[in-house]
Amino acid sequence: MEPRTSRIAPRAGSATTPAAFALARAAELVRGPMDQILPTLSEALAPLVAHTVAAELSGQCAHSPFKVHGEDGTARRVTVADLQDLGPRVTPGRPWQGTAVIGGEERAVVAVASEAAPMAALPPLLVLLRTSPSGVLTGAEAEIVQHLWDLVTGHRHRLTVEAVPGALVQSRSTAAERARVIAELGEAHEAALTALLGVLRSKALEDRAARSRAVDLAVSALVALRAEADRNQELTEEPAAEAFARLADSLRPLLRHSEVSLEFAPPEAETAETSIAADVAHLARAAVRALVLAMAGQEGVRRIHVRWRLEGCQLAASVRDDGPGELSRSALDTHRVAQRLAALGGTLAVDALPGWGTTVTATLPLGTAPSPRADPLAGLHPREAEVLGHLAQGHRNRTIAEELHISESTVKFHVANILAKLGVSSRGEAAAMLHSVA
Repeated sequence: MEPRTSRIAPRAGSATTPAAFALARAAELVRGPMDQILPTLSEALAPLVAHTVAAELSGQCAHSPFKVHGEDGTARRVTVADLQDLGPRVTPGRPWQGTAVIGGEERAVVAVASEAAPMAALPPLLVLLRTSPSGVLTGAEAEIVQHLWDLVTGHRHRLTVEAVPGALVQSRSTAAERARVIAELGEAHEAALTALLGVLRSKALEDRAARSRAVDLAVSALVALRAEADRNQELTEEPAAEAFARLADSLRPLLRHSEVSLEFAPPEAETAETSIAADVAHLARAAVRALVLAMAGQEGVRRIHVRWRLEGCQLAASVRDDGPGELSRSALDTHRVAQRLAALGGTLAVDALPGWGTTVTATLPLGTAPSPRADPLAGLHPREAEVLGHLAQGHRNRTIAEELHISESTVKFHVANILAKLGVSSRGEAAAMLHSVA
């Protein structure tokens, strides 16, 4: 959550019209750091929709699918359930205006859903809580709001599809801490409610009506707690069969006008419902797409077979062609497949048999994230993980400062912290650890 204590308003000295202001901010949305996208978007939309809070629900971001930005008091009351209840009312591509119960109160809202993330389980949803119940967006204003949300979701979708190593490391380190906090809070709440139920059900208490009412409240709280856990799982994990189906849907258009045919072997029935962490599913799909494109570009390839197997605690994604059997590991370097897999502790194996074809297998651990104590990368803050991603690409301090919109001295500070936390003595060692620590 990113609370603020003042109402969201246009930046001083900004463009004179809402459209010009919004378009001027579009570049900032793409260039800026990931953790500032929602605040930047909120500011860009303020001239069109005066609002106190902006909230989003999107499965594109595995480590933080629910985000809120705005006035502290109101923002803290907005929940995932509020946005999930509102979602069915909103048609992607057509901003919805009306009232909805948000944070326990009936509020005037503008809600926008996008189709710019075709592989998302649900269309990414943006909800703006209006400062006033009056006012209606014009057609042109609604179009700008929709386009900016499409821009944001399309930008995130690209990062997800490409599975950039730095972004994967940030997702994994943040997800580890998030999972730990959620588990601890859930266990504490469930233990407290269970203990309360034990007392209330005791026959030693005399007021039967009060006891019955308290039991109902405690049971309802337990049900709500478990429903929240289910919602969190839906947003951060995918059943293996559904994850593979999304992969198949994304591959077919790539070879629609090619002579190469695709064959698919989905996970076996007994593992079809096994949950896969969202970042693992995203990376597996990105790796397979890159492998399919590399294989399809060879002479003599007429068939490519794609298979997913869940074996023990890992996912093995295999891609086999019927080509000349001359595809080398170095030929895949342009797609950075091995680098992407290494970011989450995965491996890549190439088995080329001249005259018979090539089989490439990408293997990924199924765990959502290692314990923060076991994974040095999990101890990095999101900004430090971003800086580490740039170090891995060989960027110097000045370039990193320009990319992240921070000073060079701040970059030096982050680099020093990264080296200390990872227990290494050079930028090169830190970059190497990014690819070797799962």
